[in-house]
Amino acid sequence: MSDILTLTALPEGFHDNPYPVYARLCEEAPVCAQPDGSFILSRYDDLDMVYRDTDTFISDKKAIFAPKFGPDSPLFEHHTNSLVFNDPPLHTRVRKVMVGAMNPRALARMEPGLITLVDSLLDDMAGMAGVELITAFAGAIPIEVIGNLLGIPRDRRGPLRDWSLAILGALEPALTPEQLERGNAAVTDFKTFLRDIIQDRRAHPGDPETDVLTRLMQTTGDHLTEVELYQNCIFILNAGHETTTNLIGNALALLDQHPDKRAALLANPDLITTAVDEFLRLESPNQFGNRLTTRPVALHGVTIPAGTDLHLCMGGANRDPRQFDTPDEMQLDRRPNKHLAFAGGPHTCVGLTLARMEGRIAVGRFLQRYPNYTLTAGARRGGRIRFRGYARLPATLT
Repeated sequence: MSDILTLTALPEGFHDNPYPVYARLCEEAPVCAQPDGSFILSRYDDLDMVYRDTDTFISDKKAIFAPKFGPDSPLFEHHTNSLVFNDPPLHTRVRKVMVGAMNPRALARMEPGLITLVDSLLDDMAGMAGVELITAFAGAIPIEVIGNLLGIPRDRRGPLRDWSLAILGALEPALTPEQLERGNAAVTDFKTFLRDIIQDRRAHPGDPETDVLTRLMQTTGDHLTEVELYQNCIFILNAGHETTTNLIGNALALLDQHPDKRAALLANPDLITTAVDEFLRLESPNQFGNRLTTRPVALHGVTIPAGTDLHLCMGGANRDPRQFDTPDEMQLDRRPNKHLAFAGGPHTCVGLTLARMEGRIAVGRFLQRYPNYTLTAGARRGGRIRFRGYARLPATLT
């Protein structure tokens, strides 16, 4: 068993900078055994292979989540019915609805409203001596975007961020009783919150071209069960919120740390499109995914048994020197840039185009409006392994 990384006993300083650890994994232990019998995979080609082979590596986690959450818990119900931890046919049905709602025409209609939202948030920050960028900016954008997609009343969106953090935080490798309690309570409260909204939408359907909740209800063929409907509404709100918040926050932090890159982006704003993908590669908002093996697999001299939980280290694979030249260096115009921040294969993130659009508009317009912003003392990481972002990002806007 490698002593490089044990997910339940992290080395000091890991949350601040995990990348030296990931680099060692890639070189010395690309199949890294864990005390519970699971393995970490960290090389780009291995993750790419796993994402594509959906017969050998499945997303269904009932066998893993039952002992972790308890088979009758709200967290178990949520995470075993949501899109990301399912295989066909449920995955196919829900994904088809989401893809249809995020077609190019729909996204083009969303862009003017997104620009208005971003500009409004930038206006609100004007004249402030200091601002906390996660609350005031990075976290506010996806809540509004995803809330609009599902038609959640604007005046009722306040609890969504805290529920999202509690539910997704329960995916961490090691949990305290308090984290489990918060996660279960968040699922229960979220379902109660959605009950009136779903009942009202049944009585007054929205436009299925723009209203994802109406689309979920009107799924043709095999309809979603009540449990599947509720839990995938929660999943859409959570997934679209947390990762995009991290993308925007991480990007603003990276540009503060690399003033030469900030100057280059200011001089050539058209670089923002490729820059967003470079931010995603360097600081992947989602650092780990999981798959379960259905048969024994031999990889790099290690035999992985059937029924083994695999931790897919996207944060490491996205800096694998076998795939990326000078992987620790920020190249705003990096091409090609086939990073795995959105996973891959049939489970490639369904909202990747929307996330890129949010990142492009949010970071690009922020930089043009406040080109001399400076991060100040008090920045704090989210303190999680699976999701990498900031809980607080204080700044001055000069």
